[in-house]
Amino acid sequence: MFIGPTADVIRLMGDKVSAKAAMKRAGVPTVPGSDGAIDEDNERTLAAARTIGYPVIIKAAAGGGGRGMRVVHSEAALLNSVYVTQSEAKAAFGDGTVYLEKFLENPRHVEIQVLADGQGNAVHLGDRDCSLQRRHQKVLEEAPAPGIPEEVRRAVAESCVKACIDIGYRGAGTFEFLYENGSFFFIEMNTRVQVEHPVTEMITSFDIVREQILVASGRPLSVKQEDIRFRGHSFEARINAEDPRTFAPCPGTVRRFHAPGGPGVRVDSHLYSGYTVPPNYDSLIGKVITWGEDRERALLRMRMALDEIVVDGIRTNIPLHQQLVRDEAFMRGGVNIHYLEKKLKS
Repeated sequence: MFIGPTADVIRLMGDKVSAKAAMKRAGVPTVPGSDGAIDEDNERTLAAARTIGYPVIIKAAAGGGGRGMRVVHSEAALLNSVYVTQSEAKAAFGDGTVYLEKFLENPRHVEIQVLADGQGNAVHLGDRDCSLQRRHQKVLEEAPAPGIPEEVRRAVAESCVKACIDIGYRGAGTFEFLYENGSFFFIEMNTRVQVEHPVTEMITSFDIVREQILVASGRPLSVKQEDIRFRGHSFEARINAEDPRTFAPCPGTVRRFHAPGGPGVRVDSHLYSGYTVPPNYDSLIGKVITWGEDRERALLRMRMALDEIVVDGIRTNIPLHQQLVRDEAFMRGGVNIHYLEKKLKS
């Protein structure tokens, strides 16, 4: 029988309020917040925000993908913003539960990949930096996250492994964090394989999907933490069927498709010449992944791969990626989650 995370674990991780409480119990660092859902007691809500400190962010407990969030900079705007966010969450997710967290001004988005078998065994496969985002949607990712002290990196990864064992987690999963001023703050856990998992596979030479299937079939993990070896650096560019300036979806027929190749280059895509991109689904049509012995060489390979790929007949965001991999701040490493939005507005 094919099984994944237990229903109880899925419910726990799907409810961000409960998930955050579980992570705190397991010793995973979390963002200062309301420590539970906001109720109808307005004075308590105002007091919680004062304790957290403005700006705060209101989040839908059932939200995801960047939806169901609102930043509040003053007490005068708080209660109305709570009401609006609750209404939007109820309409979008069928659940109007919201909670408060400290809004970090310049964080990076760094996540930890884990695998666990629900039998007391869990490992981490390192971290990824997913800070280049537009409207909370990831655009370009890399592994490992640059510029993080090794002792800080190791401590947060070990706390994630402990949390997996404590909650009896089974399967592949990702702990997502905001990282600012040398500290990690847990925001959510995704109980699935993510789009950006190939960068982790490239630096570990470990097949995450295969291991997930084996664990889901009831087998114990095939590796221990000491078996995991990290080597080199990797990038992933998400190729979307969208206008690179307006970001409007661009379905249509691909007249010609040519995938880049060569050492350290991987392409995950279903495209072929003559394929018709439908308008019914997400605009993601491919992923270009590169690996190098260090960050500079991996980035150089990504530049060459993006210059080589051909998708004729529809518009894509390839020109945006070509700009990003030559951007001076990104080349230095460590840009925050607001960087791309600001760059697009300039």
